[in-house]
Amino acid sequence: MPDWVLARRRQIGARLRDGRVHAGLTQLELGARIGRDHRTIHRWKYGVRIPNLDDLLLLADALDVPLADLVE
Repeated sequence: MPDWVLARRRQIGARLRDGRVHAGLTQLELGARIGRDHRTIHRWKYGVRIPNLDDLLLLADALDVPLADLVE
C-alpha cells in the first residue's frame, strides 16, 4: 500500500479524535452512539483500520460535523 494512503488514514483518525474531543465524548460514548465498540474507534484513531462510508456518515452525525470535515 502506498505511504500516502497510510498518512491519509492517520489524518482521518486525527480528525475523528479532534471531533470527539470537541464534542466532549469518550471513545466509549462515541462507540455507543454509533453502535461500534470503543476498540474500533481506537483502531480508526490510529489508522489501523478505516471506517467505511456508513461508519463515516454515523460519525459525522454523532459529532455534528459535515462528512467533508472528517475526510477532507
